[in-house]
Amino acid sequence: MPSNRIGRINEEIQRELSDQLRRLKDPRVSQVGMVSVTRVDTTGDLRYARVYISVLDKSQEKEVLKGLKSAAGFLRRELGQTLQLRYTPELQFIPDDSILHGAHILEVLRQVEQKEESRQDGASPKED
Repeated sequence: MPSNRIGRINEEIQRELSDQLRRLKDPRVSQVGMVSVTRVDTTGDLRYARVYISVLDKSQEKEVLKGLKSAAGFLRRELGQTLQLRYTPELQFIPDDSILHGAHILEVLRQVEQKEESRQDGASPKED
């Protein structure tokens, strides 16, 4: 029976990184506005962790990722002190566009719903 250990570690890494990002002093990250850790995927051997980052201002996303990449060593060390794992995973920061993708899907669904409503309004119900 497989355990949920990796899932718990992913959640803990996500929680700790979110907390550390608020205290990070790099102006590329701290002065942008809202930066969120949306998901963490850790390999089974705990050597690498993909950290998915969402930035409110998409025009500054590349600068935020550069800032996080330069602070990756510091964040990894802080994470290692907090989590007490045998191996602290190497952090790879990846932009997450799932929120944008979800908004696009919602817009498509709204368009389909409006078309359905216009069809129903155009077809008058038959009276017996």
